[in-house]
Amino acid sequence: MFMLAMRSIRQRPGRFLATLLAAFLGAGIIMTFNSLYDTASRPGVDAVSSQTLTTSASVVGGYGTLLVFFAVASTMTVNVRQRAGELELLRSSGATPGQIGRMVVGEAVAVALLGAVAAIGPAVLGGRALLDAFQDSGQVAESVQPSFGPVALLSGVDITLVAAAGAAFLAVRRATRGVRRRGRARTVLAYGALGLGALSATSTFAFSATDEALMATPAYGAILLSVGFALLAPRLLTGVLDRLPLTGASGWLAVRNLRRRADHLSGILMSLILFTAVSVATLYMQGVESDAMAASGAVKSVDAKNLETLNLTVVGIIVVFVCVMLVNSLYAATTYRVREFGQQRLAGATPGQVLGTVGTEALILTAFGLFFGTVAAVAGIVPFTVVRADSLLPHQGPGIWLAVAAVAATATLGTTLATAHRVLRAPAVAAAVGSAV
Repeated sequence: MFMLAMRSIRQRPGRFLATLLAAFLGAGIIMTFNSLYDTASRPGVDAVSSQTLTTSASVVGGYGTLLVFFAVASTMTVNVRQRAGELELLRSSGATPGQIGRMVVGEAVAVALLGAVAAIGPAVLGGRALLDAFQDSGQVAESVQPSFGPVALLSGVDITLVAAAGAAFLAVRRATRGVRRRGRARTVLAYGALGLGALSATSTFAFSATDEALMATPAYGAILLSVGFALLAPRLLTGVLDRLPLTGASGWLAVRNLRRRADHLSGILMSLILFTAVSVATLYMQGVESDAMAASGAVKSVDAKNLETLNLTVVGIIVVFVCVMLVNSLYAATTYRVREFGQQRLAGATPGQVLGTVGTEALILTAFGLFFGTVAAVAGIVPFTVVRADSLLPHQGPGIWLAVAAVAATATLGTTLATAHRVLRAPAVAAAVGSAV
């Protein structure tokens, strides 16, 4: 099966491009920040600089690991779903589920290894640039020299390979398991995340305004609530679609298509909800914290500067990864509908009408993800603002939310419409019989 996996990659390298990109970015981010461990362990590094470097590597490295897994899992799930016919043919030819699983895992590990190796050079440069940024802000001494050692290299390669293998295994297992069993497990996890998220957010009121850990509990609460909404996204989407007052052929067809594909859209909705919740909550809470520091006239300590840098860095990483996940998932999902678009055109629909339907679907998905992501973010922002600033809502205004919404809408609508336009360039007859674009 290993040889079959290698031949599959050589014959259709374009199919694994999304996984390669996710692995490359993930390994690059992990190695960039974990190189700070190697730098902190160099002889002669003072205690304050060492603590700053270690804290940054720990926090961002943890987020990066989770995002790598989600990104690779998203691309692998779409990949396996599109190969349902191929995998069924292998089973009909005598391959066992275990052999098919080993083939898909072997493909994922090989592609992830290639991406991790390619990311070493950019990670070395990124680690140096990151150290320069810490030194320019006064958080690390100018005498500290960059280092890229075994911690960065091994962590980047190992985490990327484990994430790829685990994501591929889960994708194959998800494709062969019973829907009812999977649905029960997802529901239990979703309600558990919602309960823990609500508990974490409300526990903010037990802290005082000057506690260093004040921002942690509402931030984790917002993240857990967004995870709960994301896991329930297919069910919530179906309930929303039943109440949408859309008229016209494009609106009616968009609602029907989304209802039919609700389960397949879970990866896209998860990306949108997580992106909105984490970005909005982190940026608004950091704004409230900065305003409170400025109002008190206090000078930012090294720990405060570290926290601000980490918050902005985490949001930046999330933006990059979510955009990659969205683009990959939307591109694959739209390209997979080439036959559907061809049949619609043969039935009398014009390319403009097909694009109108696809655009309406993307608009509904964007609004859905922004709404539930915002709800999760507000659940963390309000307790933090009440305790830290003695105010119900932050005074930063809607600018942050509008910026986040613009990024989400651009990624979703832009990718969907551009991919659909490319797909529609194929002749309708060829597309209807399933020819590749």
